Amino acid sequence: MDHLFDHYILPNAIWDEMYANQEVRDHYKQLFTYLSEISQEELNNKEDLSKKLFMSQGITFTVYSSNEGIEKIFPFDVIPRIITATEWQTIEAGIKQRLTALNLFLKDVYANQEVLRSGIVPTELVYSCPHFLREMVGLKVPHDIYVHIAGIDLIRDSDGSVYFRR
Repeated sequence: MDHLFDHYILPNAIWDEMYANQEVRDHYKQLFTYLSEISQEELNNKEDLSKKLFMSQGITFTVYSSNEGIEKIFPFDVIPRIITATEWQTIEAGIKQRLTALNLFLKDVYANQEVLRSGIVPTELVYSCPHFLREMVGLKVPHDIYVHIAGIDLIRDSDGSVYFRR
């Protein structure tokens, strides 16, 4: 039987989540063992099942600029990316810092507008944005929370460092 890793070629100068120096990383060993014991067909079946589950549970999005007008499931990889606790602490701190900064920026734009008055951000840039709501200027929001949901893109460099996409 052909296994998933039989023809896997380790990339040069590119970060590999599962391997380091031709060896499986410690935190991936259990997953590697599991994946070594299943066939490509079984993995494909699991992926198909997850897609059906996502669709039936409404874990979808619609691209409105597309003329298709159909629901699409969120991109999903059935092989998980494993992040160690130490690495997660760094990522979590960065996400909190980024969201705090974004929330404080929006609070200022909709409240004191110091960033606009000082010229740090051009007023016309904010006021011309289709998502800027003039009706919200001066409106007090509960707990000063302006960012309720955010998507934070992470990028891993060739040395394994994690960066936040600008």
